[in-house]
Amino acid sequence: MYRWNERGLFPTPDVWREAFIDLHGASRVTLTDAGPWAGRLEWQRSRSYGIALCGNVREEFVRDRRHIRADPRGTFELLVPTAGSAQVEQAAAAGEIRPGALALCDVDRPLTFTHGEEFQSVGLIVPEEAIHRRIPAAVRDSRVFDGTAGLGRLIRQTVLTLQQEREHLSETSFDIACDQLLDLLCLVAEGAVDSAPADRRREVEAQVRQYVRRHAADPGLSITGIARSLGWSARYLQDVLQAAGTTSRDLIRSERLRLARTRLASSTWDHRSIAHIAHASGFASHASFTTAYRREFGVTPRETRGES
Repeated sequence: MYRWNERGLFPTPDVWREAFIDLHGASRVTLTDAGPWAGRLEWQRSRSYGIALCGNVREEFVRDRRHIRADPRGTFELLVPTAGSAQVEQAAAAGEIRPGALALCDVDRPLTFTHGEEFQSVGLIVPEEAIHRRIPAAVRDSRVFDGTAGLGRLIRQTVLTLQQEREHLSETSFDIACDQLLDLLCLVAEGAVDSAPADRRREVEAQVRQYVRRHAADPGLSITGIARSLGWSARYLQDVLQAAGTTSRDLIRSERLRLARTRLASSTWDHRSIAHIAHASGFASHASFTTAYRREFGVTPRETRGES
């Protein structure tokens, strides 16, 4: 039942799980205890909006089509991480979110959300109708935005302040603040982050290069996944790389070749075949790897190993 001034104390995982499902809809919530129960869940809810702080639990939240048919919510949720990291999967979109990122999810589309005990976030629950009114062609898949600069930073700070001050607001004041926040969020969802300032391009380029270096061996690495993980749009990252004289495809290939050359020259990989090293470095085929390697370094993989 709706009540304005409600918040929760949850002495057991079962009580916590029941409250979480009440907030987010029918779902499968798996909690893994790693010690004394310390789950935290606090919320405030008006007739239109809700805001919830959640943390200190190891959780897997799965809301599939069966759950959605049984309990449609007609809401979106904006996740604002404040500690740790979590994995969000919705439709073809999947990625990791950390403090500084903002993730907008459609609660009535299949969604998987997993995180450890170190993760904590504030979630703003908004009516789907309110988003569609502002954006007639609203996005349906999970979207991740940068919350460290520009409108994204303003949205993040406002959500956190709203959660901290929620008990001091009347229901009317809370709804007005949420309406204004949603106006900003919809501007970002429409693509305002694509106009990120040019003076950050060098910093963003370094973030992209670092991310590609760490994940070069991932065969599914792409500009879309990189953008989702870093909190920028794919179009903006493509512009950043183009200004630096490269493309995401060339950068990924270059990092994979560098990784493969290091492994070919390492004694710890002596017992591995060249084909295995190619695959382990993110290449789909031995032949394409050999061709790219010779073009990049002027020698074959065998010659790097000192084999005839």
